[in-house]
Amino acid sequence: MKIMQSVTQLREALAGQTSVGFVPTMGFLHEGHASLLEQARQENDIVVLSIFVNPTQFGPNEDLDRYPRDEQRDQQLARAAGVDYLFYPTNDVMYPLDMARVTVRSGDDVLCGASRPGHFDGVLTVVSKLFNIVQPTRAYFGLKDAQQLALIEGYVADYFVPVDIKRCPIIREADGLAKSSRNVYLSETERKQAPGIQQALQQAKQALDAGTPLETVLEQTRASLHFEGTTIDYVEAVAYPTLGPVEATTETILLAVAVQFESARLIDNLLYTRGA
Repeated sequence: MKIMQSVTQLREALAGQTSVGFVPTMGFLHEGHASLLEQARQENDIVVLSIFVNPTQFGPNEDLDRYPRDEQRDQQLARAAGVDYLFYPTNDVMYPLDMARVTVRSGDDVLCGASRPGHFDGVLTVVSKLFNIVQPTRAYFGLKDAQQLALIEGYVADYFVPVDIKRCPIIREADGLAKSSRNVYLSETERKQAPGIQQALQQAKQALDAGTPLETVLEQTRASLHFEGTTIDYVEAVAYPTLGPVEATTETILLAVAVQFESARLIDNLLYTRGA
């Protein structure tokens, strides 16, 4: 595995490659990232992993400065996963002039976007830059960040970006908690509470299967998520991947939740296909 910070150096290394699989991350890697890398390794000749904690997707009161970092551990996981090139750009490399950014026109006013204005502008800006640098054949994203994934798919379609976006399943702990770099922030008590998020979503699925109206299911899910010391950010259902309102003709529904613990905001979701 080669570690690079230079755009020119990485482009020269990738020139002429038949297929390039790309996994963009902010580091502090876990089994969820490893699963993306494993799929990329199976489907491509070359695998590129980027690690960059992108400042433009953090709000003024969010956790940019304390976002968890562990370069040595990340490199060990990357090597074990068969990464060929680890791209470690600096802020100056990624934002040399910072004269232009991507602006999201729809789909960012629900779910995480409603409480994080500008967040997805930052996400799509850095993803655009990384796609231009790496020019991958395929790029891999986890469904835990389902809204982000839908917006990236929309960006790729709108801008005719020649990359195949691969949706990858959520990787979970044995008790059902979705893997997340922010799980390290949870206290012992909170860590015991957190699997209740997935349990609430599974109960919602069972209720939908039984024919319970969607609004009733959302109310029941909100009631299930009232853990002591936490605040519910949202419990919402949107059409997927459009992120618009659920209509009678909507085939796939994204049921998504966000719960604010004392030091961590956890998100989770399920994709529900009617009649499946």
